[in-house]
Amino acid sequence: MKQSSVLLFAFLILLTSSCTNEKKSAETSGLFLVKVFGKWGYIDKTGKLVINPQFDSASYFSDDLAQVEIGDKDGYIDKTGKFAINPQFDDASAFSEGLASVKTGDKWGYIDKTGKLVVDQQFDNAYSFSEGLANVRIEGKWGYIDMTGEYLTNPQFDHASAFSEGLAGVSIGDKDGYIDKTGKLVINPLFDGALAFSEGLANVRIGDKFGYIDKTGKYLTNPQFDDASEFSEGLASVRTGDKWGYIDKTGKYLTNPQFDYAREFSEGLASVSIEGKWGYIDKTGRLAINPQFVIASVFSEGLASVSIEGRWGYIEKTGKLVINPQFDAASVFFDGLAYIKIGNKGGYIDKAGKYLWNPTD
Repeated sequence: MKQSSVLLFAFLILLTSSCTNEKKSAETSGLFLVKVFGKWGYIDKTGKLVINPQFDSASYFSDDLAQVEIGDKDGYIDKTGKFAINPQFDDASAFSEGLASVKTGDKWGYIDKTGKLVVDQQFDNAYSFSEGLANVRIEGKWGYIDMTGEYLTNPQFDHASAFSEGLAGVSIGDKDGYIDKTGKLVINPLFDGALAFSEGLANVRIGDKFGYIDKTGKYLTNPQFDDASEFSEGLASVRTGDKWGYIDKTGKYLTNPQFDYAREFSEGLASVSIEGKWGYIDKTGRLAINPQFVIASVFSEGLASVSIEGRWGYIEKTGKLVINPQFDAASVFFDGLAYIKIGNKGGYIDKAGKYLWNPTD
């Protein structure tokens, strides 16, 4: 969390490319980060400055608190800008499910929203809680703890991911499998790569081929694709050779591999690249917006950011340009506002293209 400008731009890039999970995990609570003369503060949805720029680094709100940095120490503020937990940690993560991982020296533990240490600082690494469990590392091995600090599984895995839809991917040696929330290995380590479950299915890799399994470990499609995305809105983009297409949850093609690239579906549309230009298809596979853009992001809140001749603007779902290309970078809309950049300065616009915060720093 030490570099808020990097954090904010990374958030922009993530939202521009793939918004579904990020929108679920990020909570602005109606407040948005701004930077003025090297310090970070927050504005509301009207563009009014509600927490004066005073922090050396700052994050989005999560569980009604935001981690901020003053000097080289991290603490947490509430939505009035008042410190709920004074800066005292060498590093800190966002709150998730009521707890946050914090670091003092070289060890991590967990605090509650009063700042009380509820799990002792004992871990070499400690990730956020997800579905009531957190993955932690001690001496090179990963395990899982519950919110009391009790181990679900002792540190024994070579890698461990967060729980998603009741399962978590774990590595034993150089193979990946999945455990359930009792700690039982329910899908044996057979894979060279295994992503989180999404919409009941997980993308797995054997060698250099990708396929999909269900929660019993049964293949929806055997590993046969050269690349593959997670399922979104019932569909997933897959690559065979140098062309992308889409499959449904039966493994049947919605569109045969024909696109140069294909993004996830969002709000019923997916951006695809054909001969160097980006357009959109609908969930029948029909071309809904003709390829005409240099780059095209996912739709969010009815609008999508697109690049035309190196400048970014916004279109609606008919393909009509509603905010003219004028920005050097532009995120999708999130909670009614979009973060844009002109040169190296960032600001916010509303859906009419009006500046709520003029680009600064």
